[in-house]
Amino acid sequence: MTAAPSIVVIGGGPRGTGVIERVAANAAELYGDRPLDLHVVDPHPAGGGRIWRPDQSPLLWMNSMAEDVTMFTDETVELAGPVVAGPALDAWAEDVRAGRITPDADPSVLAEIHGLSGADFPTRRLQSAYLRWTYERALAALPPGITVHEHRTTALAVTGPRGGRQRVRLQDRPEPLLADLVVLTVGHLDAQQDPEQKGLADFARRHALVHLPPDFTADSDLDALRPGEPVIVRGFGLAFVDLMVLLTEGRGGRHENGEYLPSGREPVLYVGSRRGVPYHAKIGYPWTGERPPLPQHLGPAWTEELVGRTGPLDFRRDIWPAVAKELGHAHYHRLFTAHPERTALAHDVFAEKYAASDPGSPELAGLIAEALPDPADRLDLDALDRPLDGVRHDSPEALQEALRAYISADLTRRHDPEHSEDLAVFLGLLSAYAQIVRLGDIGSWWHGFFSYLASGPPGPRLQQLLALSRAGVVRFLGADLTVESDEEKGLFRARSATVPGARTEARALVEARLPDPSLRHTASPLLRALRDGGAAITDDGLLAVDPGDSRVLDDEGRPHPRRLALGPFTTARSSGAFTRPRTGGPAFRQNDAAARAALTFLRDLSCRGRLAS
Repeated sequence: MTAAPSIVVIGGGPRGTGVIERVAANAAELYGDRPLDLHVVDPHPAGGGRIWRPDQSPLLWMNSMAEDVTMFTDETVELAGPVVAGPALDAWAEDVRAGRITPDADPSVLAEIHGLSGADFPTRRLQSAYLRWTYERALAALPPGITVHEHRTTALAVTGPRGGRQRVRLQDRPEPLLADLVVLTVGHLDAQQDPEQKGLADFARRHALVHLPPDFTADSDLDALRPGEPVIVRGFGLAFVDLMVLLTEGRGGRHENGEYLPSGREPVLYVGSRRGVPYHAKIGYPWTGERPPLPQHLGPAWTEELVGRTGPLDFRRDIWPAVAKELGHAHYHRLFTAHPERTALAHDVFAEKYAASDPGSPELAGLIAEALPDPADRLDLDALDRPLDGVRHDSPEALQEALRAYISADLTRRHDPEHSEDLAVFLGLLSAYAQIVRLGDIGSWWHGFFSYLASGPPGPRLQQLLALSRAGVVRFLGADLTVESDEEKGLFRARSATVPGARTEARALVEARLPDPSLRHTASPLLRALRDGGAAITDDGLLAVDPGDSRVLDDEGRPHPRRLALGPFTTARSSGAFTRPRTGGPAFRQNDAAARAALTFLRDLSCRGRLAS
């Protein structure tokens, strides 16, 4: 009897779950009732995978409100397969409360679900329950001919000829899994230390110091950071927020009435970064009124023209001008339609001239100055990106006061609908990302800028940061932070351009950021084997995949017929782990295209009688 064709999905987190959901959605059309073995390989429970596993601290929150998280497609998504509606996280929680859904979750998580509203920021372990339910729903929707096999282990390598079956070597199994097709959705992975990190680690070992390299904060050995001692923290994004929470509330401190009551077990966190400020807070009000028409200056035709060019694209030269004009379009459209009292031209006159002006031109700048009398109403992306450029303070204490004022002002603005042009820019960023992701690897700056403006922490976290600053548990260092090793003293030393001459010394250094997704430095044996086996790697170290169906490309640009890959380690990366409902998330499009390509390939293989390898 001939064995059924087989597909191996390596990585059972949100990406792998999303691909399986799309396999279930497309199977009836593309595969029918043929037999198929579907293998899911992940050492962590499928659904959430490592990052969204259930055994996490309840202090760790999601970075999005419950109403802004969905794992299901809707009519705004561009996809060839069918739309299969499903609940966003808040609606799922309502179904749980009503008894329509019974998730397999810890009682403490069920208690969180019963108190959840759409505007709340759920815990990560609550999101884990939603992801597990999504995964189980996808399995239940598979045709009866598809048999699922879960392997709670790590995949070490994928080998095999282009034209034959692939072999997936597993960590604790003597025999490999045989696969007619492999989909890699391994998500974020650990990285080997680059030369700078290796030098800092060696220095720390020589002097009995603490050096925590880039890592997932929930997995870092924070016990090494001793109470009351200074810790230099390099990184002011979401990894820092997790670190801040685990080293304060996680050590018994409490926030009460806007003040922080320390337990005495906290270290003192000296934090700085390239920008020197935290990510902008999440916007705290809903959209009302007319939406800006998007995309406007950065649509599919623009994308196709860039894809058709010969030679590499330069982000600043070829892409950024159109992005800036698109974001400006969203910003000014909102001002004219929602806050016309702050404008000085007729909207139609401004819109016509804005569309005709070249990005960055004196004509465009003059038009904006004429239409928006208050300079504060003009979109300045450079100032948003680097708010401390050129700013100097004569003492560390002056910086503490100034940065607390900056964070307070950001919180006020991000919760004030009188500044709803900020929410319009957020929508413009989502629209721009959906187009730019089609271009492949365009460098890391854009992804960082997007996260800084659009994917910052919940407002309450920045309120807590302010309280920790006032309590002296967090100290701000400023922008353009550098860290040095002092061999004579046996200490780490940090300095920043924001407070010239100031130095901070500590016996502990934490790199508060995720590991680099580059395959050049990955610690994953699976991805190293793929890299060394001839897969194409971009200048930034990402795995090159076909923008159409996410097939892995080789050094000659040929798509591998039996290997697909999606996620942050590939050129098919997306703007975040999850998608806001009704925003046409590009991850859904990618998942659907990959699932359809896989099913079509396996169907044709089955029809040919599965040619022997």
